[in-house]
Amino acid sequence: MARRALVTGGAGLIGSHIVDLLVREGWQVRALDNLEPNTHKRGKPAWINEKAELIEGDIRNRDTITAALDHIDVVFHQAACGGYMPEIAKYVHVNSLGTAQMLEVIREDRLPIKKVIVASSQAVYSEGAGNCPKHGLVFPSVRPIEQLRRGDWQVHCPICGEITKSVPTPENAPIGGETVYGLTKVDQERLVLLWGKQVGIPTVALRYSCTYGPRQSIFNPYTGVIAIFCTRLLNNLPPVLYEDGEQTRDFSFVEDIARADLLAAETDKFDGLPVNIGSGRGTPICEIAEQLADVLKIDIAPDLNGEFRPGEMRHLTSDITLARSAGYKPTVDLSEGMARYIDWVHAQSDIRDYFSEASEILKNKGIVHRVAR
Repeated sequence: MARRALVTGGAGLIGSHIVDLLVREGWQVRALDNLEPNTHKRGKPAWINEKAELIEGDIRNRDTITAALDHIDVVFHQAACGGYMPEIAKYVHVNSLGTAQMLEVIREDRLPIKKVIVASSQAVYSEGAGNCPKHGLVFPSVRPIEQLRRGDWQVHCPICGEITKSVPTPENAPIGGETVYGLTKVDQERLVLLWGKQVGIPTVALRYSCTYGPRQSIFNPYTGVIAIFCTRLLNNLPPVLYEDGEQTRDFSFVEDIARADLLAAETDKFDGLPVNIGSGRGTPICEIAEQLADVLKIDIAPDLNGEFRPGEMRHLTSDITLARSAGYKPTVDLSEGMARYIDWVHAQSDIRDYFSEASEILKNKGIVHRVAR
């Protein structure tokens, strides 16, 4: 008998690729998505898998999530508000409250769910792990806003103040969440893992690194640096780099992320745990801008204007030792993944720049700051 999956956020970047993979693997799949206009400006996307059942509805609606959970074995919980959107209440309602309500429905209705896999994020960490020349491995806290206002972007040892060197961040690093999004991701993963222990249902929190690839929205100006840089360049505008552009991130191609979700469903090695899912390699953001400009053949230098976002980590490379121990292996490197994303972008029509307007909103709401002159 085919296993039955619910993929919340099933029309989104990661959710839709999970849906496709599960269908190929013979699962019966139901997708729940509210087709958020910020992401799906043209309505239902063409990539919705015809072999999956689609419920158009909101995770926050109790009747909707109750119907979506009917006759389901495994839940892949991807639905979330992401990025740097300014709506605090919306993040909490969708990410924290939506997740809590889903878990409550499963428990109160005694649904025979066999596993819940929640999409967590590297944003749960305050800062990536560092190596101090005097104290070795350290876990620095978020850089103070006063430091950033001075234009000091470095990560200092919490013990002696020396500049640290970025090293891969393991799952046992302290978590806290220094942005509204990060805070709600901490909520989500801790809720799911705690609930799983209480009710005896296996649960897994996958801490995704920066995910990109085909279907990453070209409309949402608040999330996805590769998508944002692409739309800027294609409109003959410079990519905007915060700080000095040397901050690093771990980029994962979306198909690798989907495979990690399937692995989490099939193995018990991740049960009850948070698990880093990434490439295990850090790439400077300025290099992302340069590579995209090269591939697009658009010679526009990035814009460095002394802006920064408080609470944003300087460096984050995922230590994926745990994931690898269960058989996870990233298969698409950054150059191939970028090329495939750009091929997909070129097939889209009417590619506009939505970042400029959003950037002003973020500045006005105090989410983006400028170095003191």
